[in-house]
Formats: sequence, structure tokens, C-alpha cells
Amino acid sequence: MTDLATDYLDIDSLLTRQEIDLRSQIRRFVDDRIRPNIKSWYEDAVFPQDLVKEMGSLGLLGMHLKGYGCGGRTAVEYGIAAMELEAGDSGIRTFVSVQGSLAMSAISKFGSDEHKERWLPGMAAGELIGCFGLTEPTAGSDPANMLTRAEREGSDWVLNGAKRWIGLASIADVAIIWAGTEDGIRGFVVPTDTPGFSATAIPEKLSMRASIQCDITLEDVHLPGSAALPGVVGLRGPFSCLNEARYGIMWGAMGAARDAYQAVLGYANQRTQFGKPLASFQLTQQKLVDMVLEIQKGTLVALQTGRLKDAGRLRPEQISFGKLNNVRQAIEICRSARTILGGNGITLEHSPLRHANNLESVRTYEGTDEVHTLIMGRAITGIPSFS
Repeated sequence: MTDLATDYLDIDSLLTRQEIDLRSQIRRFVDDRIRPNIKSWYEDAVFPQDLVKEMGSLGLLGMHLKGYGCGGRTAVEYGIAAMELEAGDSGIRTFVSVQGSLAMSAISKFGSDEHKERWLPGMAAGELIGCFGLTEPTAGSDPANMLTRAEREGSDWVLNGAKRWIGLASIADVAIIWAGTEDGIRGFVVPTDTPGFSATAIPEKLSMRASIQCDITLEDVHLPGSAALPGVVGLRGPFSCLNEARYGIMWGAMGAARDAYQAVLGYANQRTQFGKPLASFQLTQQKLVDMVLEIQKGTLVALQTGRLKDAGRLRPEQISFGKLNNVRQAIEICRSARTILGGNGITLEHSPLRHANNLESVRTYEGTDEVHTLIMGRAITGIPSFS
């Protein structure tokens, strides 16, 4: 019999044995390695870099890619892993997303055999770290107008420009940098020890504190002609990678929401006011019910999206549905959960406000609410409302 408090619609019955076993494995990792430490990591703004090789050994890095040491897992399995990791903290899931869905995905989809052999095995094992440089100080939602340029110098390339809000850049071994060329936007595989490349962590964040986001400066970065990703020209390249990351986000956001809900469900059953548990009050029950409704619906959205992806039938605009809905609902769930905790909810003893703060970043990156709304609007009406 399903536990209505944790899986009201018996969504587990829609999962395979292999998917459930993977979930249990990642859940144990989160319980053992993330939950006991996340409060101090978040408060001290520390990314736990010692976890990287552990995540590699679990097959979490590039897990949905095939070959070169990657896991070859299904889209649903990758989504389940994202959900469990973000139940621990968005910053940990973000690492897996940047490493696998962005940097490794770009190399896997569009790189040369040399690129794949040089970088993917080490990245899958967690021995090498990658980042993905698309967003700029003046171009987030409008990457077509990026200012970073790559110019030919004989058979070589020279890159100049700047990138902002680039996850992992200050600890990365390799950066995938997108730059304008005379032929259009292209991606470049840039070892971070290349002269002229520098990355500086952005300090004093109110969100994603157990993660790393950086400014990148590119000053006359000289690269061989082979550094360019040969498999794509134009925004189709970075957008293809962004869609991989957006897909993981729709699962991850539900993990954060679920953790916040479970935290306050236990609290409300134990905390007494006016001589009875908080859970006995009608308004508290309404909040809990609203959380269950949205978590179950959002999980079904993610699961159906994953099944479509595994079947090869997923369209990019369908990913916008899940990213927009699930992150928006997850923030509201976490904020509502904080109210059940009262004043105690503003401390790091409880997860909901930490999740809510993190989700403000998740809501912004890989496409804002506004961008995904207009992507859906174009799909529904056939009329583009932005260029």
C-alpha cells in the first residue's frame, strides 16, 4: 500500500525496478554525505570539491551520455538522480548539471574524436572538471548578441571577451566557450590554464552558496584551429546543451520541494501550539495538501517528459513546460513550508528557506520564467513575440 503522505498517487508504480534501485543508491549518498554537512557548506559558502570523485564513482557525471566512460543511463534515470541530489541541495545538483549536461554534453554532441578522448573519460570519473561559458555581463537571455569574439589568426583562433555567472569556472580544467565568429556563433574547447583565461568566483551570494559561479575574462586567448567544436555552428549548439540542463532542472526542483515538504510535515506533527500539534490545524493542513498536489503533479510532468525524451519524441518547447512550472511551484512550496516553521524557519536547522533561496537562482538560469513563457506562447499560437 502506498504511503499517501509521501507518494499520494503511487507514482512509484510507474517506475522500473532499476529506476527505484538507482534512486535508493543516490538517496543514501545524499543522506550520508550531503545532509550532515550542507548547513556548514551553505553558511561558509563552500563547494565540497571532495565529493566530485565520489559522484564520478557513482556514475553521476555525464550519466546520460554514452561511451568514453559515461554511464549511458536513460533520461528518466538521470532525472531521478537530479531529484535526489537537489533534495540535498541545489548546488550539488547544479554541479552535476554543469559538468554533465552542459560541458560534457557539448563535447559529446559536437566535439571531435580528439576532444572526446582527451576530456570525457576524466570528466566522467570526476578527475577533471568542466564549465560552460555562454552568459555574458550584457547578454543572458539574448545570447545571439554576445560580445565575445573568436578571430582567425592563420590556422589558429584568438578569443577575447567576458562571461558571467559561469558555474565551476574557477575550479575547472576545461571551459566550453561560445563566441561569435565571421561564420556565426561557435563553441571552443579551452583548457583553463591557457594564457589569457582567468576566472574569479562571484562573492557574497544570497543563493547557491554551496556552489561556485564565476566571472570569466578572455584576453587574447590563443587556441589551435582544432579547439573549435566541429559539429555545430550557431545557437543550436548551446541551446541543445541548455535543454539537457533544463530537463534535469524540472526533476531537481521537485526534489527540493519534496525535501521542504517532508521537513515541515514531520515538524508539524511534533510541534504543539495551543495544546495540540500544528498538523491538526486546518490552515496547516491546507498548506500541506497544496504542497502534495504540486509535488505530485510536478513529478508526473517530469516523468512524462523523461519518457518522451527516452522515446525520442521530446520537443524543446515541451521542456519549457516542465522548467517553468516545476521551478515556479517549488519556490512557492518552499516558501509556504517556511511559514509552518515560524521563526525557526529562517535558520539553517531547517531546509525550506535554503531551498527557496537556491531556487531563485534555478528560476533564473537556463531560461527565466519570462523566456519559457514566451517559448510556450510561440508554440501555442505560432506567433513569436520576441526575436
